[in-house]
Amino acid sequence: MSAVSPENALSGDTLSVHLVKAGSTKIRYPADLVGDDGTRVTVRAPWAAPGVRDFGFVRFEPGDVFTEHYWRDRWYAVKEVRTGTGLLKGWYCDITRPAVLRDAELLVEDLDLDLWVSADGSSVLRLDEDEFEESGLPDRDPEAAGQALRALDELEHLARAEGLTGLLG
Repeated sequence: MSAVSPENALSGDTLSVHLVKAGSTKIRYPADLVGDDGTRVTVRAPWAAPGVRDFGFVRFEPGDVFTEHYWRDRWYAVKEVRTGTGLLKGWYCDITRPAVLRDAELLVEDLDLDLWVSADGSSVLRLDEDEFEESGLPDRDPEAAGQALRALDELEHLARAEGLTGLLG
């Protein structure tokens, strides 16, 4: 496939989402392009990891469908999680560097911080702050660490104040 850009991207094109963490590939999976407005890229993909992942507050499992929103100018990605029958489980938010789309590959660097927002908005959980500190990013790249923490604060504020649907609409 040739390079995908906002000018030539077509809904339904397949992209490869490449999630990198600490310089290594965490996961790579195919996803259908839903939209690209030049700033935000939205893709849809089934749960890509093997088996079930039970976090205690949510389970991701085969059949779940993720509608994933990535920004070229923001330090986060928001993933709407639904069951295979369409029931909303909630939103899993990754704090990342801004996404890069090049040659049908969406490259995303995970910065360890995450946020979970339940479907009804009653539960908003900051996740993996210990992993973020242990990653060394605050010492190695204080500017990126500051951007990451501000992004987490921004998403948490949005989730608690008005929910994430306005951001994704």
